[in-house]
Order: sequence, then C-alpha cells, then structure tokens
Amino acid sequence: MIPIEELALFAFASIALAFAPGPDNIFVLMQSALYGPSRGILVTLGLCTGLLVHTAAVALGVAALLEASTTAFNILKIVGASYLLYLAYVVFRAGSAKFDDKPQAIPSSFQLYRRGVILNVTNPKVAIFFLAFLPQFAKPEHGSMIAQMLLLGAIFMAVTFCVFGGIALAAGKVGTWLRNSEKAQIRMNRFAGVVFVLLAIRLLISAQ
Repeated sequence: MIPIEELALFAFASIALAFAPGPDNIFVLMQSALYGPSRGILVTLGLCTGLLVHTAAVALGVAALLEASTTAFNILKIVGASYLLYLAYVVFRAGSAKFDDKPQAIPSSFQLYRRGVILNVTNPKVAIFFLAFLPQFAKPEHGSMIAQMLLLGAIFMAVTFCVFGGIALAAGKVGTWLRNSEKAQIRMNRFAGVVFVLLAIRLLISAQ
C-alpha cells in the first residue's frame, strides 16, 4: 500500500496540475461559459473517461517495464524527467489564453460528453505525462505496481473531476477573471512550471 504521505503529495501535485491553464480545463471553462455549468460537467465526465484509457495503458505497460528491467526503469526515468522539464519550459514561456465568445448552436449532452472523451484520448501528451508522473509514486515494495497505478489514476481522476467540476460551476466568474487578467494566467503558468521542475528533480533522484 502506498504510504498516506505519498498519496497526499500526489493529490497535492494533481490539484496544482489540474488548476494550471491547459487545453482541458480551458475547454471546460469555455463550454461552461457558453452553454452553462451542467454542460461543463458533461465535458468534465468525458475528460475523466479518457483518463481511464490512459491510466489502464500506463498501469499495464509501465508496471511490466519497471518490474522487468533496471535499464528500462532508468531510461523511463530520464525520458520522464526530460518531458517534465520540457513542460516546465513550455508553461514558463506561455502567455495568456484567447477565448472566443462567438455564439454557437448548443450541442447535445452526448456531443459534449463525446468531445471531452475525444479531446483527452487523442492527446498523446496525456499518455506521456502519465508515463512521467504516475511511476514516481509507485514502488515495488508497496505491493502490486498495477494496483498502485490504478489507485493513483483513480485519485488523479477524482481530483480532475472536482477541480474541473468547480470550474464548470463557477464558469461565469472564472471566465471573467481569466479574460480580464492576463497576469493571473501567466502566474498560474509559472506555478505549474515550478511544479514540473520539482517533479523532474524528484524523478531523477528516485531509485527503483
């Protein structure tokens, strides 16, 4: 079983990452602002459904790699840390997001849910990010690697649903805040960048 302090750290990091402006939460914000909070919740459910696919893929593939080969573990560690540093570089350089307020025909509930699923599943960066993020908190001495990663994936999905659901419910205020404050978006990106750098360092110094 993963120690409670490790789970708490993972949950905290997940919250920070969920709040960092990105394609998924900005999409939820835009859809909620355009069509209402309940529609934003449907998009959020779709995004979380997509996370199920990524979690299962990482749990099955990474567990086998980590348990079979020290070399594979080290390669994965270096690749993961490099990607996290790349993400830090991207968000440090990121500016503010642009929003399109042009009225559109209201999609059906299924269409919004489907949009969330497709947006998440077809984003290869999500799978790569899971490869870099989840293995940091799963260790063989804590039991089944597959079970640990499924647990971490479930926590990440729960955090994502709560944060994105909160964004959907507060879409009006949050949308106004982000539209009127480029500094707020930039500061959030800087915070996300620091989180990515710290995770990369933690991954590089981790042992199998």
